[in-house]
Amino acid sequence: MDNTDWQETIFSKIIRQEIPTELLYQDELVTAFRDISPRAKSHILIIPNKLIPTVNDVTENDELALGRLFTVAKKLAEQEGIAEDGYRLIMNCNKHGGQEVYHIHMHLLGGQPMGPMVSV
Repeated sequence: MDNTDWQETIFSKIIRQEIPTELLYQDELVTAFRDISPRAKSHILIIPNKLIPTVNDVTENDELALGRLFTVAKKLAEQEGIAEDGYRLIMNCNKHGGQEVYHIHMHLLGGQPMGPMVSV
């Protein structure tokens, strides 16, 4: 499916720079910017430029862009000075997974101890 088959999201507008935000990284596959409601000292969102609503919608054609999410996360962690101490990468899927924007995205969190993965 091409992007016109999906509902537009706020991330689509950020990718096209229709909503002002400080882009930390952008190329033909992915875009990265700071989260507007940070949960850690460093909280960056890395998103594929192609609108993919959930991880359940990923196809083999998306592998290059999804791999780029990880290489950009590594680069940004180094730039933020959090690579050596460590950081957390999170992707949520659907309502029970905590997904709020239906355009897959990776959270890069760091700059402090992150605590347990899940608290019950």
